[in-house]
Amino acid sequence: MKILVVGSGGREHALVWKIRQSPLVTKVYCAPGNPGISALSEIIPIKASDIQGLAGFAEENAIDLTVVGPEDPLVNGIVDYFNSRGLTIFGPDKAAAQLEGSKAFAKNIMQKYNIPTADYRVFTSYQDAKTYLDQGIRFPVVVKASGLAAGKGVLICQDILAAQSALKSIMDERVFGSAGEEVVIEEFLTGNEVSIFALCDGKNHLLLSPSQDHKKVGEGDQGKNTGGMGAYAPTPIADEKFSNQITRTIIEPSLQAMVEEGIPYKGLLYFGLILTKNGPQVLEFNCRFGDPETEVVLPLLSSDLVPLLMAAIDGTLHQRKVEFFPGYAIDVVLASGGYPGAYEKGKPISGLQDMDEDILIFHAGTAQTNDRLVTSGGRVLNIVARGDDFLKLRKRLYQNIEKIHFDRMHFRKDIGFRVLDMFE
Repeated sequence: MKILVVGSGGREHALVWKIRQSPLVTKVYCAPGNPGISALSEIIPIKASDIQGLAGFAEENAIDLTVVGPEDPLVNGIVDYFNSRGLTIFGPDKAAAQLEGSKAFAKNIMQKYNIPTADYRVFTSYQDAKTYLDQGIRFPVVVKASGLAAGKGVLICQDILAAQSALKSIMDERVFGSAGEEVVIEEFLTGNEVSIFALCDGKNHLLLSPSQDHKKVGEGDQGKNTGGMGAYAPTPIADEKFSNQITRTIIEPSLQAMVEEGIPYKGLLYFGLILTKNGPQVLEFNCRFGDPETEVVLPLLSSDLVPLLMAAIDGTLHQRKVEFFPGYAIDVVLASGGYPGAYEKGKPISGLQDMDEDILIFHAGTAQTNDRLVTSGGRVLNIVARGDDFLKLRKRLYQNIEKIHFDRMHFRKDIGFRVLDMFE
């Protein structure tokens, strides 16, 4: 099989790394890729947003399967376009991808089909939303840009002044562009968060290792939201009882809801969950592999990923099973100075050659300039370790990270902090 992976970040690096291990695969391409991915696949200079260009490449090169990493092409209909040209592609169609493309759509689906989630209101008018905030609602609340905002359009507001400021920046100043044309204001939920990946074929599903992301830039989950500063899997929070409960109350009802809406979901469905005092509830859906969770989930997957992707497309997941390596995987994201705000690019990266041989390095925002590896994004590198002892593994991972340097590099030193006492 010849496979094309679409995207250029750490998630896509992990996908290429895993797909390349399949005995079914003879060639892997990645568009547009990055310097780390170039060591594993042929880089194709086509942007992830160029749907027609990607389809043309797939046709001309007899690609057997295209796997889409980022959400934008999925929300913009890449699957529909590929299918119209008879090309095999993994992911939800445009209608189903609304689960991520529109938070309002997702919340309305959950309300209609009694899927547990926070109470909410949806607004398309800035003035109406402002009036709602002035009605004496309980704080804190969460103000969300309904559209795609690169993981940064969710603002937790402790009081009315913060909520009014968030609303103004999203709907009036449009700091997230068209994503802010519609907002969701919802109840703030407290509890441990868990990321669940489900491979779906429209009716059936298979669960991958449950993980926990760290979205805030600062230790102790302080500061601004980011695309994710690290993750680990499997999380002990998601034990067998938890998995059975969410399968019954969230995953199966969500898939059935999409069937009843006439838009069955095929692809990877990401459930962002929070374990509240009233049980697990849905914070968000994503219509693709999450990042940085993919960088820990795939290294723990012992099954060949490619047949699972094909089974999701063919509707035959019920004939498959998924197997995992024992132990844990931990990912720490190394970020540019200033991220998630403004940051500089072009900072030389050193020390990668000094890492332990079994440490995985997934590039996220890197570039090659004059034979030097330099920074080119906010999240630069994912450093991943696997092992049986969580605490020893975590210590060794951070020891390896100390060997890496680029100007103003920063990272969280507390990945996995919420569950450390469960391993002591």
